[in-house]
Amino acid sequence: QVQLVESGGGLVQAGGSLRLSCAASGRTFSSYAMGWFRQAPGKEREFVAAITRSGGSSYYADPVKGRFTISRDNANNTVYLQMNSLKPEDTAVYYCAAAPTTYNLYSARRYDYWGQGTQVTVSS
Repeated sequence: QVQLVESGGGLVQAGGSLRLSCAASGRTFSSYAMGWFRQAPGKEREFVAAITRSGGSSYYADPVKGRFTISRDNANNTVYLQMNSLKPEDTAVYYCAAAPTTYNLYSARRYDYWGQGTQVTVSS
């Protein structure tokens, strides 16, 4: 079992930045690829970014490429999402998730464990 707790969400003006954190406990953190997803009101949950177990590779959804950066600290069991140049359309609840595989990390179905989410609101 892996427990995930997100933090760092909040209200920010367009063009601003936030850094989300996801602290993991339970089984070996470095055994899991990690991902961030988001869900806006009335919309389906969508992939944002993912990072492999070692942190050697990362993947991004097109809308956030060049603005968001995913990273991880395996010594401290934490994954981060640095979000810059935020836009109102980035407003959503952001979830971190853990996957036992590095295959097709774009799909939510690959992830076994999820956090409770943290709200990000970007005002125009």
